[in-house]
Amino acid sequence: MGKTGVVEVDPGPDPDGSVIWLHGLGADGHDFEPIVPDLDLGDEVRLRYVFPHAPVRPVTINGGTSMRAWYDILTLERGGPQDEEGIRASGDILEGLIKQEYERGIPCKKIVVAGFSQGGAIALHTATRFSEPLGGLMALSTYVPLRDTLDAEVLNNAQSQSRDMKIFMAHGSFDPVVPVGLGESSRDLLQDSGFSVEWRDYPMAHAVCTEEITHIRNWLGSIYRSS
Repeated sequence: MGKTGVVEVDPGPDPDGSVIWLHGLGADGHDFEPIVPDLDLGDEVRLRYVFPHAPVRPVTINGGTSMRAWYDILTLERGGPQDEEGIRASGDILEGLIKQEYERGIPCKKIVVAGFSQGGAIALHTATRFSEPLGGLMALSTYVPLRDTLDAEVLNNAQSQSRDMKIFMAHGSFDPVVPVGLGESSRDLLQDSGFSVEWRDYPMAHAVCTEEITHIRNWLGSIYRSS
Protein backbone atom coordinates (compact mmCIF):
# COMPACT_ATOMS: atom_id res chain seq x y z
CA MET A 1 0.00 0.00 0.00
CA GLY A 2 3.04 2.29 0.14
CA LYS A 3 3.04 3.38 -3.51
CA THR A 4 0.44 5.02 -5.71
CA GLY A 5 0.34 6.47 -9.20
CA VAL A 6 -0.64 10.07 -9.84
CA VAL A 7 -2.25 12.26 -12.46
CA GLU A 8 -0.47 15.60 -12.79
CA VAL A 9 -1.56 18.88 -14.32
CA ASP A 10 1.71 20.78 -14.57
CA PRO A 11 1.91 24.46 -15.58
CA GLY A 12 5.51 24.07 -16.75
CA PRO A 13 8.84 24.83 -15.09
CA ASP A 14 9.05 26.54 -11.70
CA PRO A 15 5.42 26.44 -10.50
CA ASP A 16 4.47 28.76 -7.66
CA GLY A 17 2.95 25.98 -5.59
CA SER A 18 1.39 22.53 -5.56
CA VAL A 19 -2.08 21.26 -4.72
CA ILE A 20 -2.25 17.56 -3.79
CA TRP A 21 -5.90 16.48 -4.17
CA LEU A 22 -7.25 13.07 -3.11
CA HIS A 23 -10.37 11.59 -4.73
CA GLY A 24 -13.25 9.79 -3.06
CA LEU A 25 -14.16 6.12 -2.76
CA GLY A 26 -14.28 4.23 -6.05
CA ALA A 27 -13.01 7.15 -8.15
CA ASP A 28 -9.41 7.76 -9.28
CA GLY A 29 -6.92 10.56 -9.84
CA HIS A 30 -8.72 11.73 -12.97
CA ASP A 31 -11.87 12.61 -11.01
CA PHE A 32 -11.11 16.29 -10.35
CA GLU A 33 -8.69 16.85 -13.22
CA PRO A 34 -11.41 18.47 -15.43
CA ILE A 35 -12.04 21.37 -13.00
CA VAL A 36 -8.44 22.60 -12.98
CA PRO A 37 -9.12 25.20 -15.73
CA ASP A 38 -11.94 26.61 -13.59
CA LEU A 39 -9.44 27.19 -10.76
CA ASP A 40 -7.05 29.26 -12.89
CA LEU A 41 -5.54 32.14 -10.91
CA GLY A 42 -3.99 33.91 -13.89
CA ASP A 43 -0.43 34.15 -15.12
CA GLU A 44 0.85 35.47 -11.81
CA VAL A 45 0.06 32.18 -9.97
CA ARG A 46 0.95 28.91 -11.69
CA LEU A 47 0.05 25.80 -9.72
CA ARG A 48 0.92 22.15 -10.16
CA TYR A 49 -2.01 19.83 -9.39
CA VAL A 50 -1.20 16.32 -8.19
CA PHE A 51 -4.10 13.85 -8.17
CA PRO A 52 -3.01 10.48 -6.73
CA HIS A 53 -4.80 7.19 -7.33
CA ALA A 54 -5.83 5.39 -4.14
CA PRO A 55 -4.71 1.76 -3.75
CA VAL A 56 -7.17 -0.94 -4.81
CA ARG A 57 -8.55 -2.85 -1.82
CA PRO A 58 -11.69 -4.73 -0.75
CA VAL A 59 -14.36 -2.49 0.80
CA THR A 60 -16.49 -4.15 3.45
CA ILE A 61 -19.67 -2.07 3.04
CA ASN A 62 -19.63 -2.85 -0.68
CA GLY A 63 -19.68 -6.59 -0.11
CA GLY A 64 -15.90 -6.88 -0.15
CA THR A 65 -15.67 -5.68 -3.76
CA SER A 66 -12.21 -4.38 -4.60
CA MET A 67 -11.98 -0.76 -5.74
CA ARG A 68 -9.81 2.28 -5.30
CA ALA A 69 -10.14 3.26 -1.65
CA TRP A 70 -7.94 5.15 0.77
CA TYR A 71 -9.12 2.80 3.54
CA ASP A 72 -11.75 0.15 4.17
CA ILE A 73 -15.17 1.26 5.38
CA LEU A 74 -16.34 -1.29 7.90
CA THR A 75 -19.73 0.25 8.77
CA LEU A 76 -21.84 3.33 8.07
CA GLU A 77 -22.80 3.64 11.73
CA ARG A 78 -21.45 6.75 13.39
CA GLY A 79 -19.06 5.76 16.14
CA GLY A 80 -18.52 2.31 14.63
CA PRO A 81 -15.10 0.69 14.06
CA GLN A 82 -12.69 2.37 11.64
CA ASP A 83 -9.88 0.99 9.51
CA GLU A 84 -7.11 2.69 11.47
CA GLU A 85 -4.37 0.73 9.71
CA GLY A 86 -5.66 1.75 6.27
CA ILE A 87 -6.12 5.40 7.29
CA ARG A 88 -2.57 5.62 8.62
CA ALA A 89 -1.13 3.82 5.58
CA SER A 90 -2.81 6.29 3.23
CA GLY A 91 -1.65 9.11 5.48
CA ASP A 92 1.89 7.87 4.88
CA ILE A 93 1.25 7.95 1.12
CA LEU A 94 0.09 11.57 1.35
CA GLU A 95 3.07 12.53 3.51
CA GLY A 96 5.32 10.99 0.88
CA LEU A 97 3.67 13.11 -1.82
CA ILE A 98 4.11 16.27 0.25
CA LYS A 99 7.79 15.47 0.73
CA GLN A 100 8.13 14.70 -2.98
CA GLU A 101 6.78 18.14 -3.89
CA TYR A 102 9.21 19.69 -1.40
CA GLU A 103 12.08 17.80 -3.05
CA ARG A 104 10.91 19.16 -6.39
CA GLY A 105 11.45 22.68 -5.10
CA ILE A 106 8.06 23.64 -3.63
CA PRO A 107 8.29 24.96 -0.04
CA CYS A 108 5.86 23.28 2.34
CA LYS A 109 4.14 26.63 2.93
CA LYS A 110 3.20 26.62 -0.75
CA ILE A 111 1.71 23.13 -0.71
CA VAL A 112 -2.05 22.74 -0.27
CA VAL A 113 -3.46 19.35 0.76
CA ALA A 114 -7.00 18.67 -0.45
CA GLY A 115 -9.51 15.85 -0.68
CA PHE A 116 -13.11 14.90 -1.35
CA SER A 117 -15.08 12.50 0.86
CA GLN A 118 -12.75 9.61 1.78
CA GLY A 119 -9.84 11.54 0.30
CA GLY A 120 -10.81 14.52 2.43
CA ALA A 121 -10.67 12.36 5.56
CA ILE A 122 -7.07 11.43 4.70
CA ALA A 123 -6.27 15.07 3.97
CA LEU A 124 -7.65 16.10 7.38
CA HIS A 125 -5.87 13.30 9.19
CA THR A 126 -2.51 13.94 7.55
CA ALA A 127 -2.33 17.72 7.27
CA THR A 128 -3.23 18.38 10.93
CA ARG A 129 -0.43 16.02 12.03
CA PHE A 130 2.22 17.19 9.54
CA SER A 131 5.18 18.79 11.31
CA GLU A 132 6.09 21.51 8.77
CA PRO A 133 3.72 24.47 8.16
CA LEU A 134 1.60 23.85 5.06
CA GLY A 135 -0.03 26.37 2.76
CA GLY A 136 -3.55 25.13 3.42
CA LEU A 137 -6.00 22.28 3.85
CA MET A 138 -9.17 21.81 1.79
CA ALA A 139 -11.70 19.19 2.93
CA LEU A 140 -14.82 18.67 0.82
CA SER A 141 -17.88 16.63 1.86
CA THR A 142 -15.91 14.79 4.51
CA TYR A 143 -15.18 14.31 8.20
CA VAL A 144 -12.33 13.93 10.70
CA PRO A 145 -11.40 10.23 11.11
CA LEU A 146 -9.83 8.68 14.22
CA ARG A 147 -11.19 11.43 16.46
CA ASP A 148 -10.06 9.64 19.60
CA THR A 149 -6.41 10.16 18.63
CA LEU A 150 -6.73 13.88 17.85
CA ASP A 151 -5.89 15.17 21.33
CA ALA A 152 -2.68 13.15 21.67
CA GLU A 153 -1.50 13.53 18.08
CA VAL A 154 -2.58 17.10 17.32
CA LEU A 155 -3.88 19.10 20.28
CA ASN A 156 -1.15 18.05 22.72
CA ASN A 157 1.63 17.51 20.19
CA ALA A 158 4.05 20.38 19.65
CA GLN A 159 5.19 18.75 16.39
CA SER A 160 1.71 18.90 14.79
CA GLN A 161 0.54 21.44 12.24
CA SER A 162 0.62 25.20 12.88
CA ARG A 163 -2.78 26.57 13.91
CA ASP A 164 -2.20 29.33 11.35
CA MET A 165 -2.85 26.88 8.50
CA LYS A 166 -5.78 28.02 6.35
CA ILE A 167 -8.58 25.47 6.23
CA PHE A 168 -11.49 25.41 3.78
CA MET A 169 -14.34 22.97 4.46
CA ALA A 170 -17.42 22.59 2.28
CA HIS A 171 -20.41 20.23 2.36
CA GLY A 172 -23.71 19.57 0.66
CA SER A 173 -26.66 20.21 2.95
CA PHE A 174 -28.50 17.26 1.37
CA ASP A 175 -25.57 14.84 1.40
CA PRO A 176 -26.93 11.28 1.87
CA VAL A 177 -23.45 9.68 2.00
CA VAL A 178 -21.62 11.84 4.55
CA PRO A 179 -24.32 13.78 6.45
CA VAL A 180 -23.69 17.49 6.74
CA GLY A 181 -23.87 17.16 10.54
CA LEU A 182 -20.76 15.00 10.44
CA GLY A 183 -18.96 17.72 8.52
CA GLU A 184 -20.17 20.38 10.94
CA SER A 185 -19.05 18.42 13.99
CA SER A 186 -15.66 17.91 12.33
CA ARG A 187 -15.41 21.66 11.74
CA ASP A 188 -16.25 22.29 15.39
CA LEU A 189 -13.65 19.75 16.50
CA LEU A 190 -10.95 21.50 14.47
CA GLN A 191 -11.98 24.90 15.82
CA ASP A 192 -11.90 23.56 19.37
CA SER A 193 -8.34 22.38 18.60
CA GLY A 194 -7.31 25.94 17.72
CA PHE A 195 -7.67 25.92 13.93
CA SER A 196 -9.57 28.58 12.00
CA VAL A 197 -11.96 27.09 9.44
CA GLU A 198 -13.70 28.74 6.51
CA TRP A 199 -16.96 26.76 6.23
CA ARG A 200 -19.38 26.64 3.30
CA ASP A 201 -22.46 24.55 2.67
CA TYR A 202 -24.47 24.27 -0.50
CA PRO A 203 -27.93 22.92 -1.42
CA MET A 204 -26.57 19.76 -3.05
CA ALA A 205 -25.96 16.08 -2.36
CA HIS A 206 -22.54 14.31 -2.26
CA ALA A 207 -20.97 16.38 -5.00
CA VAL A 208 -19.15 19.57 -5.96
CA CYS A 209 -21.09 22.50 -7.45
CA THR A 210 -20.21 25.54 -9.55
CA GLU A 211 -20.53 28.00 -6.67
CA GLU A 212 -18.22 25.82 -4.59
CA ILE A 213 -15.57 25.82 -7.34
CA THR A 214 -15.69 29.62 -7.35
CA HIS A 215 -15.17 29.69 -3.59
CA ILE A 216 -12.29 27.20 -3.89
CA ARG A 217 -10.61 29.39 -6.51
CA ASN A 218 -10.97 32.46 -4.31
CA TRP A 219 -9.60 30.55 -1.31
CA LEU A 220 -6.58 29.33 -3.29
CA GLY A 221 -6.02 32.90 -4.44
CA SER A 222 -6.00 34.07 -0.80
CA ILE A 223 -3.16 31.62 -0.14
CA TYR A 224 -0.96 32.04 -3.18
CA ARG A 225 -1.46 35.71 -3.95
CA SER A 226 -0.51 36.65 -0.37
CA SER A 227 2.51 34.34 -0.12
